[in-house]
Amino acid sequence: MSPYSAAARQYQQVNVQSSIVDASPHRLIQMLFEGALERIAQAKGAMLRSDIALKGELIGKAIKIIQGLQGSLNDTDGGELAANLDQIYDYVIRTMIQANRQDKPELLDECGRLLAEIKSAWDQIADASPTL
Repeated sequence: MSPYSAAARQYQQVNVQSSIVDASPHRLIQMLFEGALERIAQAKGAMLRSDIALKGELIGKAIKIIQGLQGSLNDTDGGELAANLDQIYDYVIRTMIQANRQDKPELLDECGRLLAEIKSAWDQIADASPTL
């Protein structure tokens, strides 16, 4: 790795960390969706290249992010919406595990579509709204 690559990676980490510190709860959820969608796309690329180790690592990271989204649900105030999202997140996690085991990129596409739909709805919510 060149010194420039190391410096760029370090700058990126500082930039991400400062973005997290300055972000509202609404923006943090958006960032989680963005991270999950990015990891799913990267995992699909690794899968198509037959890079088994990277595919597994990226799917694992995406699952952890989705579990974070799942853990952020407010079961008390979120009602039926929170329960439905919990079921969708559970489905996405199980489908990603299946995609990893069976090497099926179309299953990753399905997971990405579901999360993108939820993210799109979340993006339309005003920043001042309470977290679900």
